[in-house]
Amino acid sequence: MKTGAKALSEAGEIQHQFLEDQNAIAVLRGRSVLVDETVLTAWREFLAPVFPTGMALVPVGGYGRRELFPCSDVDLLLLVERDIHGDAQRAALSGFLRALWDAGLRLSHSVRTAGECCSLQQHNIELSISLLDQRFLTGDEKLHEMLAGRLPKFFQSNRQALLRHLTVLAEMRHEKFQRTIYHLEPNIKETPGGLRDLHLIEWLRRLRGAEPGEDLGEAAEFLARLRCHLHFRAGRDQNVLNFEAQEEMSEDPSAWMRQYYRHARAIHRAGLRQMELSEALLETSLLRGFRDWRSRLSNAEFTVSRDRVYFRSPLQLAADPELALRLFLFTARHGIRPSLDAERRIREHLPGLKRHFAQPGSIWPLLREMLSQARAAVALRSMYESGLLEALFPEFERIESLVVRDFYHRYTVDEHTLIGIESLERLRDQHERPLRNFSELLAETEEVPLLLLALLLHDIGKGEGQGRHAAASVRYAAVALDRIGVPEQAKATVLFLIEHHLDLSLAMTSRDLSDPATAYDLAHRVGTLENLKYLTLVTYGDISAVHPAAMTPWRAEQLWRLHVVTHNELTRELDSERIHRGPDEEPELAAFLEGFPVRYLRTHPPSEIFEHMALARQSRQGGVALDLRRQQGMYRLTVITSDHPNLFSSLVGTLSSFGMDIVKAEAFANRGGTILDTFVFSDPMRTLELNPMEIERLKLTLQRAARGREDVARLLKGRAKSWASRLPGRIEPRVSFDSKASQSATLIEVITEDRPGLLYHLASTISGAGCSIEVVLIDTEAHKAIDVFYVTSAGRKLTPDLEAELRRALLAVCGPSAEGTVSA
Repeated sequence: MKTGAKALSEAGEIQHQFLEDQNAIAVLRGRSVLVDETVLTAWREFLAPVFPTGMALVPVGGYGRRELFPCSDVDLLLLVERDIHGDAQRAALSGFLRALWDAGLRLSHSVRTAGECCSLQQHNIELSISLLDQRFLTGDEKLHEMLAGRLPKFFQSNRQALLRHLTVLAEMRHEKFQRTIYHLEPNIKETPGGLRDLHLIEWLRRLRGAEPGEDLGEAAEFLARLRCHLHFRAGRDQNVLNFEAQEEMSEDPSAWMRQYYRHARAIHRAGLRQMELSEALLETSLLRGFRDWRSRLSNAEFTVSRDRVYFRSPLQLAADPELALRLFLFTARHGIRPSLDAERRIREHLPGLKRHFAQPGSIWPLLREMLSQARAAVALRSMYESGLLEALFPEFERIESLVVRDFYHRYTVDEHTLIGIESLERLRDQHERPLRNFSELLAETEEVPLLLLALLLHDIGKGEGQGRHAAASVRYAAVALDRIGVPEQAKATVLFLIEHHLDLSLAMTSRDLSDPATAYDLAHRVGTLENLKYLTLVTYGDISAVHPAAMTPWRAEQLWRLHVVTHNELTRELDSERIHRGPDEEPELAAFLEGFPVRYLRTHPPSEIFEHMALARQSRQGGVALDLRRQQGMYRLTVITSDHPNLFSSLVGTLSSFGMDIVKAEAFANRGGTILDTFVFSDPMRTLELNPMEIERLKLTLQRAARGREDVARLLKGRAKSWASRLPGRIEPRVSFDSKASQSATLIEVITEDRPGLLYHLASTISGAGCSIEVVLIDTEAHKAIDVFYVTSAGRKLTPDLEAELRRALLAVCGPSAEGTVSA
């Protein structure tokens, strides 16, 4: 057996040589040879004496292809004539496996007879697929020859089952990664366009008995180099190309990633082509009948076959460039994607198409008709994949495969744009609140083409690099809209939406939605109800496309609430009767509400107000009353008690000490000195869900904190130590003050790197300066915290001197030296 030291030395030589010449193929072959030697040594020591015949070692999968990456698993079939039996054989097998594990191999083995290998087992079809890449290593060669002789007939007779299994697995895998190659931190093995798709292409081709297709050698070598780098870098089977790895591999990681997307796109297209050809062999009579029915949609210009659209006369593209645009109008109307052949024809004519559409013209009526159809998003994505979208809008090339590294977005800018449009298309099928609100709003929108056009162009300014991209997007979009002949009024609407596409998102994260000043400011910017509809839907699409979980029910509720308050401001239909207090009102209600801000009535329906009154009665008996309930995946906490210093920060710190993430908080006080604090928070570790007893412990701890009897700083100590920032770099802390955003308070906005207990430290610092916190707004983007406080001092806005003092104190709390601090 090769010693561990010698094996490590040889592996180290392979790594050293790779760092010198970047030859990934040599790494794969070299490691395969090393593993062969290790397996053969173990065979001779343990198995050969016991199995002079009746067993053969057969590498399969990546090991069978001699494509062993530095830390990948070793798939080995132990082909036997009959089942293992007897103590001697079992002991020999155990020693063989133990020796390989001791040698550092991650072995994935199976023991099968030839008959078992040549019978399809539904629970283990992966074994059958791995046999496509089998080879003989050692042992009973005649036994292996028997297997090799039977496999072609096995694959032929089970071809449909294997093709179906492969395509279903590929569909599931692609769906897991949102069917896109454009992830900012892709898994280069599993994502669409990754190494797994390379294997899929070869397996499907061989099962169908087809000739080799397009040459993907360059793409395969590129991905192999990447995976070798990742394995050597991590010392394990790590396949995620994260930001840190990208920085290590290139001085210009964003430009370098465009190479990755180019190769991944070629692989993905080839994979889809092979899947499409394979699926044609799997059609059932029912599916064939449906597709035959769809073929009746064919017309003089396009033919529908196997649920794909083909050009009848593709050579006409040269004489009639707008035929390409009419193809996608057909797609948008019927929801049938162009065939890969049609997309290839368009790519072949792209030089002429680009020259044609670069000339000012009036293609807007045709484009507008396409964007009016129910499946416009399908057409736009197909246009992008064929290259026609960039022929129409050369400005879009600026964001092609563009990486913006902010740790919050999951996709490249171009993919983010297309997903945003697709999210609006999916709204048509939403029937549950809160998404139903946006679905109804979309149905009410008359000019959907303008909405989709604004989303299509809203981020093209990001191609200029860092900074405010909205202005650059407006500049480029104006040129594009003139070129395609968009009328002036429609053009003004699209440019307005692009310029203001971040306004509602920023208001959601940095403004009190209950403050009349917020609605007044937004209404002033929006101007009309129609613009508000468009802007709300643009914001919905933009947020939904950040990553799959970005548009949470909570964010959807907040966006809709912002739409409503701005709508009310625009229509001057504020509910003034709920704000006015009359002498004939019920005494207990009047006393409870007396002194609360007017926004309390705006943010809480009557049913909640009466619940709060009941809590206030309880608090008079025990000093504290609280209510904790779960709503729409979030937790809502209401605490009523009498005021004391650091009350708000104590409650915040307690929640943080239990691992809760606070997304919104409000603090109200009435004239009688009753404090009403409300919090909305998530439980990312599912602590309360999985441990119901923790709910009672949390309540008891909150009650102690509300009475000033809990050492919150002590509770937070353990959590502060466990926080680790993620590379690259920290977020530079920013603290800003705004005395104009609210009519009665000073707005303080803090943007810094998030960490456990941050809100507690900020709130404690503000309270320690003698200020009262009226409202707190919380938002987090990955590891960036955006915390907004509405603050008063002695019932008034802050003075300039107090602002300066607080700015210094808050920046100190945000700084690196405060990271481990838990004292107030």
